[in-house]
Amino acid sequence: MSEVRRERRRAERLTEGLTVTVASVLSFGLLAGPAVVFSTTAWHLVTGTGTTTFSRLAVPVILIALVALPLLLACVVFRSDRRKGREPLTAAVPAVLTLLGGCVVPFVALCLIFVFGG
Repeated sequence: MSEVRRERRRAERLTEGLTVTVASVLSFGLLAGPAVVFSTTAWHLVTGTGTTTFSRLAVPVILIALVALPLLLACVVFRSDRRKGREPLTAAVPAVLTLLGGCVVPFVALCLIFVFGG
C-alpha cells in the first residue's frame, strides 16, 4: 500500500513539474514579444526628437509595468500559497498559471496595437 502511495506522489510531482515547466516556457514566450517591442518603443521615444518630457517618462513606465505585472502577480500568489504551508511545487503551480494568464494581457495588447495601430 505504501508503494502505491509513493508512486502516486511521484506521478503527482511529475505532473506538477511538467505543468510548471510548460506554463513557464509559454508565459516567458508570451512576455518576450511585448518586452522587446515595448523596450524598443521606449528607447525610440526617449532618444527621439519632438517628444515631451512627460511622454518620455510615462510611456516607458507604463510599458514596463505591463510587462512586470504578471511577474509580480505570480510572486504574490506563490508567497500566499507558501504561507498556507504548501510544498514549493504545489505552491508553484497556481503561481505559474497566474503568470501564464497574466502574460496574455500584454500579448493581446501588443496584438491590438499592431492590428489597430497600423
